[in-house]
Amino acid sequence: MDFGKFWEKYGLYVALLFMFVMMWTYTVPWLRTSVGKGIDGVFSPLVNQFGIPFFILIVILSGLTGLYSSIIQKYTIDYERMTDVQDRMKDFQKEYREAMLSQDEKRIKKLDVKKDRMMREQLELSQQQFKPMGYILILTVPIFFWLLYRLNEINNTITFPYFGTLNLTTPVIWVIPAWMIWYMICSITISQVIRKALNIGGM
Repeated sequence: MDFGKFWEKYGLYVALLFMFVMMWTYTVPWLRTSVGKGIDGVFSPLVNQFGIPFFILIVILSGLTGLYSSIIQKYTIDYERMTDVQDRMKDFQKEYREAMLSQDEKRIKKLDVKKDRMMREQLELSQQQFKPMGYILILTVPIFFWLLYRLNEINNTITFPYFGTLNLTTPVIWVIPAWMIWYMICSITISQVIRKALNIGGM
């Protein structure tokens, strides 16, 4: 079977399966540790030799994550078509609302046929957005495993507004540790800048 056709038909299911497998690996301590040790030689010089504080290192890694994630999405998602479909959907919703208010049955029936077609297009685009996740997770999960591996060996702190100075492993919101909150803040902020620079639409 042609890979392109296979991916077009089953890519979403493959991506979702891969996502579940990656999530499952977080529950396997020896696997997390093995992967963390395996790539420790790549990132450890930043801590051991250059003395970069761990919270700054998280900024760097979250920026790296945002960069390759945005590049992968740019070349795997048709943003022009997505924008076009979104604009047409807004126009359709306005037209459909007017038809309903005027109780124009003939027009409503005609629009119902169009509605089914547009809903299929939106579903297709939603599925398309999941497909890059497989590529992104292949690169991101090892980075997270390394962060978890190194966090067990260091005693580093970070200062948050309202929460004060905390150890990076201290839970801040429910069971979510400080380092992960910081990573998400940095990743979201930096990703928005990168996506703007690359002219990538919102997800």
